[in-house]
Amino acid sequence: MAAIKKKIHVKSGDTVEIISGKDKGKRGKVLRIFPKEGRIIVEKVNMVTVHAKPRGMESPGGIIRREGPIYASKAMPVCPRCNKKTRVGMQVLEDGSKVRVCKVCGETFND
Repeated sequence: MAAIKKKIHVKSGDTVEIISGKDKGKRGKVLRIFPKEGRIIVEKVNMVTVHAKPRGMESPGGIIRREGPIYASKAMPVCPRCNKKTRVGMQVLEDGSKVRVCKVCGETFND
């Protein structure tokens, strides 16, 4: 069965706020996205414990805390101008390019 690529409303580098779950209310930067699973990794959110084996001198083993993936639907982008969580709309510019805009204040997102 072929994997279906899902559309994710956030991009790497966006600041998002978590809207449900144990980390509700936390804000962080999106580090990675996984479109096939519909998940994202957000900085300092959903910290999990990983038991890692040593992989040479540069990476010792041990118990490591790192970010785990969460569903992208649990995160809403934060507008850089009004600093509120918002839905994202698309707007076509005069030159034909599309940009993401804040539904609250109309500011364009950094793309």
